[in-house]
Amino acid sequence: MHELSLVSNILEIVEDCAIREGASSIRVVSLRVGANSGVEPEALEFAFEVARQGTLAQDARLEVEYVPLRALCEVCALEFEVSDRYGIAVCPSCHRTVSKFVRGEELEVRSLEVV
Repeated sequence: MHELSLVSNILEIVEDCAIREGASSIRVVSLRVGANSGVEPEALEFAFEVARQGTLAQDARLEVEYVPLRALCEVCALEFEVSDRYGIAVCPSCHRTVSKFVRGEELEVRSLEVV
């Protein structure tokens, strides 16, 4: 489960930020997670529950915005949502296979709420 490693890194980043701002605890960690980021939502949430213990985020709530995978067809310039669970994108207009994704691969900290 690589989500535990990811969450550990995220917590390190948000703790450093909170300490720089003089915060004593973190209330909310808000993330953006793309459908094609390789992160399993349930595993991410479980890893957060485990990894936050003993950190400034010990009592924090995790908020996750899941971003659907969207592709851009380089042939007909159509942007569309990719529904294939394996991330295989076929343009619904010209039926060409598309390899350019414009959303859905992100994994980022959006914001923190600290006290």
